[in-house]
Amino acid sequence: MVAKILFVGLGGGLGSIFRFLVSHYTNKYYVAVFPLATFIVNITGCLLIGLIIGFTQRHLSEDIKLFLITGICGGYTTFSAFAAENFKLFESGHYLTLAVYISTSILLGILAVWGGILLSKL
Repeated sequence: MVAKILFVGLGGGLGSIFRFLVSHYTNKYYVAVFPLATFIVNITGCLLIGLIIGFTQRHLSEDIKLFLITGICGGYTTFSAFAAENFKLFESGHYLTLAVYISTSILLGILAVWGGILLSKL
């Protein structure tokens, strides 16, 4: 268990560094209302998790999967995990669950941010 935690922690640290670098360099050269850095991280993270899932189904150990998927992708963007989970729901034909999961995650996520901001002002 300790080794698994270390794999996730190391990968998460690397993923967070990659996210910072993408955001830093995107924001350095692009200034606008559209959150381009987060958009780039989310889309590239989804591509990366798709590549890793496809490749690791056949070739890599559980520890390496934890390092790459939970660690690096999770540190880089949790949106990739959200997208992968939704793809699995779609692929398995759970369309109602898919719709509920997407809509409630987005709506409740935005409301939770708003609620946290309001609570912090009390």
